[in-house]
Amino acid sequence: MTATRQGTPLYRDPTAPVDVRVRDLLSRMTLREKAGQLNQRMYGWDAYRRTPDGGFELTDALYAETERFAGLGALYGLLRADAWSGVGHATGSGAEDGAELAHLVQRHVVERSRLGIPALFVEEVPHGHMALDGTVLPVNLAVGATWDPGLYERAAAHAAAELRARGGHVALVSALDIARDPRWGRTEECFGEDPYLAARLTEALVRGMQGAPAEYVPADKAPVVLKHFAGQGATVGGRNSAESELGLRELHEIHLPAARAGVRAGAAAVMAAYNEVDGLPCSGNRALLHELLRERWGFQGLVMADGLAVDRLARITGDKVSAGALALNSGVDLSLWDEGFTHLETAVERGLVSEAALDEAVARVLRLKFRLGLFEDPYRTCPLPPPAVGRHVSTAVARAAVTLLRNDDGVLPLSTATVSRIAVLGPHADTVAHQLGDYTAPQRPGTGTSVLDGLRGLAPAGIDIRHARGCALTGGDLSGIPEAIAQAAACDVAVLVLGGSSARSAGTEFDANGAARTAVSEMTCGEGVDLAGLRLGDAQYALLEAVVATGTPTAVVLIQGRPHVVPDTAATLLTAFYPGPWGGAAIAEVLLGLAEPVGRLPVSVPRSAAQLPVYYNHKDTEYGGYVDDRAEPSYSFGHGLSYTSFAYGPPRLSGHGVEADITNTGRRPGRSVAQLYLRRLRTPVWPRTLELHGFRAVDLAPGETRTVTFPLGADLAAAVPPGTVVEFRVAESARAALTAVPTQSFTAPEETPL
Repeated sequence: MTATRQGTPLYRDPTAPVDVRVRDLLSRMTLREKAGQLNQRMYGWDAYRRTPDGGFELTDALYAETERFAGLGALYGLLRADAWSGVGHATGSGAEDGAELAHLVQRHVVERSRLGIPALFVEEVPHGHMALDGTVLPVNLAVGATWDPGLYERAAAHAAAELRARGGHVALVSALDIARDPRWGRTEECFGEDPYLAARLTEALVRGMQGAPAEYVPADKAPVVLKHFAGQGATVGGRNSAESELGLRELHEIHLPAARAGVRAGAAAVMAAYNEVDGLPCSGNRALLHELLRERWGFQGLVMADGLAVDRLARITGDKVSAGALALNSGVDLSLWDEGFTHLETAVERGLVSEAALDEAVARVLRLKFRLGLFEDPYRTCPLPPPAVGRHVSTAVARAAVTLLRNDDGVLPLSTATVSRIAVLGPHADTVAHQLGDYTAPQRPGTGTSVLDGLRGLAPAGIDIRHARGCALTGGDLSGIPEAIAQAAACDVAVLVLGGSSARSAGTEFDANGAARTAVSEMTCGEGVDLAGLRLGDAQYALLEAVVATGTPTAVVLIQGRPHVVPDTAATLLTAFYPGPWGGAAIAEVLLGLAEPVGRLPVSVPRSAAQLPVYYNHKDTEYGGYVDDRAEPSYSFGHGLSYTSFAYGPPRLSGHGVEADITNTGRRPGRSVAQLYLRRLRTPVWPRTLELHGFRAVDLAPGETRTVTFPLGADLAAAVPPGTVVEFRVAESARAALTAVPTQSFTAPEETPL
């Protein structure tokens, strides 16, 4: 029997608790309608087309999909635009009409649903909403380089508001992958190599996108699907979707803390990864999705499969019907483009899936729709934030991520008192497209600022800024190098902008899930673009050698999506992981000393691919070098220089935690990122050399000293078993921490330490 209140179905009563409404609606649904709620079959861009008068019309494909299941559970990528979807400014929806399109589709879904159940519109938000006119933020690896969760929280909030203003509901955001092998093309989607840093940024993401935990999601906030659960950053050989050979301890210590932090922060959903864990693909791994995620962690949100991942399970089950049953029984609630979940009615009838298990999954989908308020207002949006706000936020993140790795001759900051001619050279000097990263919508002409644009716009009047490209990002064509040499020789300083690119073009071949099948043009990074080595294009190295050989002081700027191997040919090296459209202006500010370099490496930079892995938190063995090379990276995790210098006093234990005094010993104001590392001295299992356990940014005037405090509490008690003997070190990087003075050692007690 179904409940009503004064003639209105209970699920329609906004004053009733969400769980009561969910149960009432479930009781009214047919098996076919239930199965439909768990399917996310369509590519959203196939649901509509532009009309000659500039409006939109719905397609037969959408009509067929809504008829198939008497409604629509979720629709992926309605607003997505990129080379894979083929959606551009002439065919897609922009900022001014995105909500109109979303409302048109939603109206059709609600009208075709017997019970008036609206659809979830699920959108990619990898670094900003991946839609026409959406603000493009720097990629996750750049976010990691900021070491600034507060800044990222504000950026995430802006992206959520843009998504909701356009009629989208749910944000797919990479956050959980840990970069353990930089050969992996999706390294740019990781916050870094460290679980603690990734956990703090994942918390910031959830807070910014979703807001404070609440039964109902505000109109300007978006439920987050955290990708990818779990261990995808450790695939063998850095190859996309390959197996992950992980022991349970490695999985729990390195690859699960960010997910645990996101769940605790209230994340609405997680996405099961492509890779396997202990022989079972994540989408069919009940130990991972149910026993760990739901039973041990108490997660009550939604689990989504990655694109076509359910159908891959047919390799072990034998057919797609049983593949869908395995995924559902393992904990997957919502498929993505798969056929397997379209057969859930059959799976129930065959006894492969119980209707009770089906109901549990449907309830989680419906609960999210109720929390979004879609039953009260299926067309709910919020005001669109002004574009200037998005540009400001994106530039702020880019500025905070610029990392100075080497400045041996003090070339930077460029002194306009002694420099009158600047040669801006290299394949990245005058381009915006290659600053954007993978998963980026087409940009309108004139959007963004290159490094050349930034320097021309910010340098004082009278500074002669010259330019030559020199070479392409890929290939070995050296024909443009003579012009670059001539410009460098005629100038007081050369800024050589090198790097890689994740820019996809219309000629890119794609797999069925949107990954690049073959890299085209100058694409050297991104999903599907894994490398066996970490070198730049051959001509870039020739250009570097030639420019430095002129004797002109040279500052190398790397714009990249992963650490590349660059020889120490130039005395000055700066890196900016894909900094977004206005990253060129942020880099120019740092080059000219208008902003201090405050970024710190979220990953270690190897000397070559042959020495991988090089992450700092390896097991505490002798870790000796090779006969033909050293084992240490070129630059360690946490490394980043300033235009001033800092002195760190010895750390000490106090009633407040770990304290250390930091002094600015230089002549300029600057920011140091104090990093707290834990070292286990006696422990039940073999320890890691160091483990990041806290970080604090400290802004200091010349000569100023400040005490930085790292509280120790429940998080330490959770990380360190009772009886473990530990010490702490406070330093500017992981490498510096190896030789830093430690605190006195102490034994972790049964309760909160200290």
